[in-house]
Amino acid sequence: MAKPLEVDEVWQERILEQVNGLEYGQVVITVHDGKIVQIDRTERKRYDAPASRGTAAEAGGQDQLAAGNRTRGKSGKPGETLRAVQ
Repeated sequence: MAKPLEVDEVWQERILEQVNGLEYGQVVITVHDGKIVQIDRTERKRYDAPASRGTAAEAGGQDQLAAGNRTRGKSGKPGETLRAVQ
């Protein structure tokens, strides 16, 4: 049977510090033997796409690169950084 989770005021404060101000991302709380042992915060920044400059043909070529010619990293595992293939 699972042990009840022990969360004292110190851990509550630590969790709130990590969550406050987080716009996009996640907070992961690691529990071992019914006690919090680690907090991981991953923050994402989102930016609007810049306005295109140049001719329509150039823009079309860039759109094709952005949409169709991307692959996963070398190992093919999800979560790896994508790279453009030319």
